[in-house]
Amino acid sequence: MISMTGRERIQLAFAGKNSDRVPWVPFVGCHAGALIAQSAESFLKSADLIEQGVAKAVELYRPDGIPVVFDLQIEAEVLGCGLVWSDENPPAVVDHPLANGRTLADLSVPAADAGRIAVAMQAARRIRANHPDIALYGLITGPFTLALHLLGTEIFMKMFDDTAYVHELLGFCSRVCQAMSGYYIEAGCDIVALVDPMTSQIGAEQFGEFVLPYARDTVTHIHDRGALSSFFVCGHAQQNIPLMIQTGCGNISIDENIPLDYVRQECRTHNISFGGNLQLTSVLLLGKPIDAQKNALACIDVAGDNGFILAPGCDLPYATPVQNLQAVAEIVHDQYQRDVVREMVTETPDEDRLDMLEYGQADKVVVDIITLDSEACAPCQYMVDAVKRVAPEFEGIVIWHEHKIKYRESIVFMTSLMVRNVPTICIDGEIVFVSRIPPRDELIAAIQKRINEKFRLRIQRKKAALYLLGEKGEKMEQLRRNVNQAMQELGSVAVTVEEIHDPERINDFGIVAGQTPAVVLTNFSVKSLRRLPEVVVIKEWIKDL
Repeated sequence: MISMTGRERIQLAFAGKNSDRVPWVPFVGCHAGALIAQSAESFLKSADLIEQGVAKAVELYRPDGIPVVFDLQIEAEVLGCGLVWSDENPPAVVDHPLANGRTLADLSVPAADAGRIAVAMQAARRIRANHPDIALYGLITGPFTLALHLLGTEIFMKMFDDTAYVHELLGFCSRVCQAMSGYYIEAGCDIVALVDPMTSQIGAEQFGEFVLPYARDTVTHIHDRGALSSFFVCGHAQQNIPLMIQTGCGNISIDENIPLDYVRQECRTHNISFGGNLQLTSVLLLGKPIDAQKNALACIDVAGDNGFILAPGCDLPYATPVQNLQAVAEIVHDQYQRDVVREMVTETPDEDRLDMLEYGQADKVVVDIITLDSEACAPCQYMVDAVKRVAPEFEGIVIWHEHKIKYRESIVFMTSLMVRNVPTICIDGEIVFVSRIPPRDELIAAIQKRINEKFRLRIQRKKAALYLLGEKGEKMEQLRRNVNQAMQELGSVAVTVEEIHDPERINDFGIVAGQTPAVVLTNFSVKSLRRLPEVVVIKEWIKDL
């Protein structure tokens, strides 16, 4: 029997047909830089290094398909977006030209030799020549994500207030997508994938109005050029899967936030292929090889044979252990290894979880943002930015933390809060915004609501005591009368009044004889009863002192 090439397996999968095995596409982006000991910044700026990194990934992981580069900021940078670079992640957009004085009329569709587009195309041509049997993916920034890069989160308000402008912007972004598609196809790519993670932040109605027509135009352009197309989304975007299918694309790729069995059913109903959804951080980054193999096998068993492509849900983290991805490759290439792993007893020890019942009892309101990594994930970045922008409104009252689940302790924290999707905003341990960037006013209202609740609870829980310190005599008598009058005028208050005359007890308060009579007010706040609070909870209490 003649062995198939990876390229042939991918083509059969797109056609909804079986091949000799499930095809495997590791979405190797900056991780390829790690394989050749290069920073993400150096790697993404050099066609030579991209070529070398992809070659190393092909050698180690034996893929059927592989992307040229995974960087959703290439087009944005050429169009004038300001970037911040990182050693282990793609750059992040920090400056949006359409929010800073420029107009759509100032922008033009970039040429193939503009900025780092030229770097990507040069790398694509070399990789195509070096690996003719592998399906080559060109990843382009989807129209909605590109629009958000250009305009910033203001786009969410304009979708209600100025729909004509948003359509004009999305039309421009679609033309950029079509141009980028053509460049990748000319450079030898078999598949062009619209990677549009920010569509996880909108509902089906908005997707249908603002994304579907422009994504469909891009998909049609790709097919007219003779290439295959994929719509790649990450985040909690299940509500938009039927509309992604309506774009006419040949494949839907998802991450772990969307159930694979749901996507299988939707895609098979419409006779298109689907890919995913290996767990990116908890398994591939932080797990062991056996964890990666079990996860891969679970995906294969759920998805079945027809039209499925095994892949991680997004760009592989820079520091993903090589042995974990090689373990996935073993499962893909070796039927015997699949049988061995399938027969292994699956150990499911209880996940370490923190007891979070007392979390959020500190005087300050704690906003926790659970992310993949705001430096690497666009939805995560914009959700963190949303919190950063409103935090100054509550200076001294609100503190916020980002928890990047590429670290094990953050996964434990996420699990303890019962968070299932990223990015998510929790306020005092309560899940409030799930995979949705809240508008400024809505976020402020949610935080203010919690502040009001906490103020009422604090009044209910706190008990106070007034200690009147000093020798018996006229001064103490007058002090007592003043206190009693104050209590009467205030009405019913939960304050205990105690007189202390013993000099030793007075000294215990740090008061010496010459400083009496003195009044000491003590507030007692009940934080925990009949429980052993976790360290993370106690730390929040202590910060209030």
